[in-house]
Amino acid sequence: MVASISPIDSPLKMDVERSVVVPKQTIEVADLLVAYLEQIGVEYVFGIPGGAIEPLYNALARSERRGGIRHILARHESGAAFMADGYARETGKIGVCCSTSGPGSTNLITGVACAYGNNVPMLVITGQPAMPSFGKNPLQESTCTGIDTLSMFRHCTRYNSLVSHPKQIEAKLISALQRAIRGPRGPSHLTFPVDVFRSPSPHQTPSYDLRNLLAPSSLVDDSAIETLREMLFAAKKIVLLVGSGCGEAIGSILQFAALRGIPFVTTPDGKGLVSPRHPLFRGVFGFGGHASAEAVLRDKSVDLVLAIGTSMGEWNSGGWCDSLLNERLVHIDESEEHLALTPMARFHLRGSIMAVFNQLIDQSRDPHKTNNANDPQQHASHKANGDEWDPHHMLAEPGKFTSDAIPIKPQRLMRELGLLFPPTTRFLADTGNSACWAIHYLHPANNRRLGERRQSGGTRKITTGLRKTDGGWLRVMMNFASMGWAIGSAVGTAAANPDVPVVCITGDGSMLMSGQEISVAVAEKLSVIFVVLNDQSLGMVKHGQRLAGAEQIGCTMPPTDFAALARALGAVGLTIRSPEDMSMLDIADMCAHKGPTLLDVLIDPEEVPPMGVRMRVLEND
Repeated sequence: MVASISPIDSPLKMDVERSVVVPKQTIEVADLLVAYLEQIGVEYVFGIPGGAIEPLYNALARSERRGGIRHILARHESGAAFMADGYARETGKIGVCCSTSGPGSTNLITGVACAYGNNVPMLVITGQPAMPSFGKNPLQESTCTGIDTLSMFRHCTRYNSLVSHPKQIEAKLISALQRAIRGPRGPSHLTFPVDVFRSPSPHQTPSYDLRNLLAPSSLVDDSAIETLREMLFAAKKIVLLVGSGCGEAIGSILQFAALRGIPFVTTPDGKGLVSPRHPLFRGVFGFGGHASAEAVLRDKSVDLVLAIGTSMGEWNSGGWCDSLLNERLVHIDESEEHLALTPMARFHLRGSIMAVFNQLIDQSRDPHKTNNANDPQQHASHKANGDEWDPHHMLAEPGKFTSDAIPIKPQRLMRELGLLFPPTTRFLADTGNSACWAIHYLHPANNRRLGERRQSGGTRKITTGLRKTDGGWLRVMMNFASMGWAIGSAVGTAAANPDVPVVCITGDGSMLMSGQEISVAVAEKLSVIFVVLNDQSLGMVKHGQRLAGAEQIGCTMPPTDFAALARALGAVGLTIRSPEDMSMLDIADMCAHKGPTLLDVLIDPEEVPPMGVRMRVLEND
């Protein structure tokens, strides 16, 4: 529990010489803001200080002294936003990042835009020069009379406002938080002139209980549920597409699939919510995905496809593939924006995904409300090792998955990562080849059916089905996909949950963009393992140019010793050249080490990642 706000000074003081009572000092607006963040359980604020935001840092220092919120110093403001992103995905809470005015604010924008494109709840706080100086060209002015950063944030936030008076703080903060965490989720931005931050707070303690105001709704339209139930009853063969928005509901979704024997595929960003060894799993559909998943959706005998919690962007719709986007589709989501992207769907259902599937589970137990579509018995042949199966048959090149070749094949590297690290590991795969290889080839070596609420004897085990995290075991960036995201996000993930291993799979190009954030993991003693796919190139650009028959330009880089770079930053740095080098790693020691480890993996630069979806879209543009 974080501490509640208290006045800065002690209660009433007596001035003996003048024999008058001096009232206790009032808190500042910045203190009230921090008090509200404490109230909703925020543990960290990620950022970089500066003059225009100094009062907020003073308030954070006071909070930290009383056991409240801690500040984590990023090395670049975009890294701070990526860290807040990772924290939010791991905890389910809102991530908070901050910066000073001017370039501090503009540096934040890329990370904020990534959160916007991926529906990650975030509160972004920036500073401004004092209001009397607006229009006088003060240092790092970013107001409407200078470099207008408020306007810049307008198109990548759910809420965006200048707090120009102390009495605005509570109303605007509540609006910002509500817009950030309720569908569609995303970042909200508040910018404060430094004199407003320093102003006396209108209240000494928070006036509202934000925990109640921000509580999620579980309401669904009962008539819409009935319509969906009738569709399910009439369907002969059903397939589920599980997206990243299914986090807290995944237990209910998997139980519904098991009760009805319905096979499912996932989007690339939904893969981490399930076990690839689930007997009903048929692979990843979309970027880096599997032919088996596309085959399931192209099966003409399938007459109903339920797409759940997915935005239907390029990478998670298979490049807007017609095997998915047709009249068989039922789209279930909490976001109207997502539903608006599937006008061809037979039916849209907006509401709490968990509430929807809890009702469907209850109805599935009534034999009068369920037909024999997708009989569970038809999938018995797929089961192995009790109730699980081996997903390796789905791989595009299974021979390379076990290859002993040197330099190490990236396919083999993914196999080793899945085998070596424990089942609690959080893997974050960066934009580009890193994500592509991980989506297709990374399978954790564990026997859990992640998120599932098991059934026995025809009755449901009593459990909430809730997950602590929305992220799952694999996290990737869709839509506004920035290189280097995983590096900062891994730091935020480890800060949020230091008890689990965090593995960041990134490329040499991304590491050269954002690798300075390793220094944050050193300073915070966070056990993050950075795995650098070192092929001396911007791999996806290089292979994309080759596949498209384009000029080979702007994609090669000189050799870089990332292990030495990591050691220079205070981390452990190791170079990996072969599968044998991987097998000799002491993973337990690495995960227990209070600080980051970097593995500089010299991969085969000629291996082409499974990026067919991306090439298909580019060819049609």
